[in-house]
Amino acid sequence: MAGELILVVEDNDKNRKLVRDILEFKGYRIIEVTTAEEGLEIACVQHPALILMDIHLPGMDGITAFKHLKADPRTSKIPVIAVTASAMPNEREVIEAAGFEGYQSKPISVKKLAAEVSRIIDAHPTPHMTD
Repeated sequence: MAGELILVVEDNDKNRKLVRDILEFKGYRIIEVTTAEEGLEIACVQHPALILMDIHLPGMDGITAFKHLKADPRTSKIPVIAVTASAMPNEREVIEAAGFEGYQSKPISVKKLAAEVSRIIDAHPTPHMTD
């Protein structure tokens, strides 16, 4: 299903543009921010269907931001895909242990990203904010 709102938290302009182009082509609506702190604020207000979270961000890193999202009842049910350029073998283990719903490595694969976003959105219908 397309049309859902996706929050992209990415500080690199080229990566942000690529993700935006891929997801808009697939029919999703996009909000873009460059810091984890902005992402936390926007997530509370806009309640996106999904968040794509870069792990290496200025200020707060993506894993710390993810923990804040999951600890806040307003954002705890929003699925989050970790996005990272790190080639460190243990980083994927750390990301999976943290509880992210998905993982995408950079450079971003158009097909893999589109498939992962679709899979996660289909598995996590957007909750209504009636709580």
